[in-house]
Amino acid sequence: MKKVVLIFFALAVTVSATRAQVGGDGTLTDALNPISTGIPSLTIAPDARAGGMGDVGVATRPDVFSQHWNPAKYAFIESPAGFAFSYTPWLSQLVDDINLFYAAGFWRPDDLQAFSMSIRYFSLGRVVLRQHADDHSNLVANPNEFAIDFAYSRKLSERFSASVAFRYIRGDLNVPMLPGQEGIEMNPAHAVAADISAFYTTPITMAAGDANLAFGANISNIGNKVTFDESTFNFLPTNLRLGTSFDMPIDAFNSISFNADANKLLVISRNGRFAGSEFNDVTVLQSIFNSFTDDATFRQQMQRIMWSVGVEYSYNNQFFVRAGYFHEHFNQGGRQYFTAGAGFRLNVFQLDAGYIISRTAANPLNNTLRFSLSFDIDGLRDLMN
Repeated sequence: MKKVVLIFFALAVTVSATRAQVGGDGTLTDALNPISTGIPSLTIAPDARAGGMGDVGVATRPDVFSQHWNPAKYAFIESPAGFAFSYTPWLSQLVDDINLFYAAGFWRPDDLQAFSMSIRYFSLGRVVLRQHADDHSNLVANPNEFAIDFAYSRKLSERFSASVAFRYIRGDLNVPMLPGQEGIEMNPAHAVAADISAFYTTPITMAAGDANLAFGANISNIGNKVTFDESTFNFLPTNLRLGTSFDMPIDAFNSISFNADANKLLVISRNGRFAGSEFNDVTVLQSIFNSFTDDATFRQQMQRIMWSVGVEYSYNNQFFVRAGYFHEHFNQGGRQYFTAGAGFRLNVFQLDAGYIISRTAANPLNNTLRFSLSFDIDGLRDLMN
């Protein structure tokens, strides 16, 4: 049973469990060595706008989905309130029943502060458990991951804002007890985490009009370890995201923005300096600070940095065309793909779609299609009146 659960867990978190090669002195060789975490769905981009621009968002123009990327942006959003929904079929090249559902909303009572929240539900579909090839018991697991968070954002100056968010997280493998294995029990995993983020924006005068330069930073998912069996513990996907955005007008009706993000998981490797039994003794803060030094070389640390770039063209702030690229080093998982997207905006709502085009046909993320729908409270109020 335990072997079955471990195999199932590797599938459930959708992260490769392939281990790196370790030399005789305990240092890492140049091999596949992805960082494994608990509740990895927390890192999936939920909205189609960012998904169409290579998964960038920490410094882009504020929108309803800023809760995931950088809640500090809400302090600069123009609308007083809004809410949004998104749907993403995940790993559709492998299965057809893994889905991410996401909802977010915000309220800005004045020009200085904003309150926001989001709900995330990640369903890993239906998994049939078997102890061996001839097992026809057809026991079924329905694993899922859930998170709900709240954030407060505030302007600290005319150009700078900061935010703090708090999140409750629950993961449940929903593994039924197999015959003869009553001694092994799998329980839901629970965690509480926090985000700290900042946003800086400044206008730049150009011949065609006012452009805007922005910078953003977000450290997300700082929280306790999670476990399903009280013996194996995993860190949450604590992540450092830094980015910049330059939004410039072309003329009175056309504008374009250029965006870039860099991400690094603040989690130590199971194959680094803390391999073996020492891994479970490392605290969350120790993991965060040692995530910069636990690999053998500076080059291996640089391989852990994921980067993405994206561009968005806008006509009259109503029609949008997007493109981007996401890059992860092969040794960390090898997710490398182009993205494309489009959007349409009215006073009441905005509809967006994003599409992934992988560099390799074997990538299970290839052809992933995202949809998101957001509503503006002012537009709804005008419609009702």
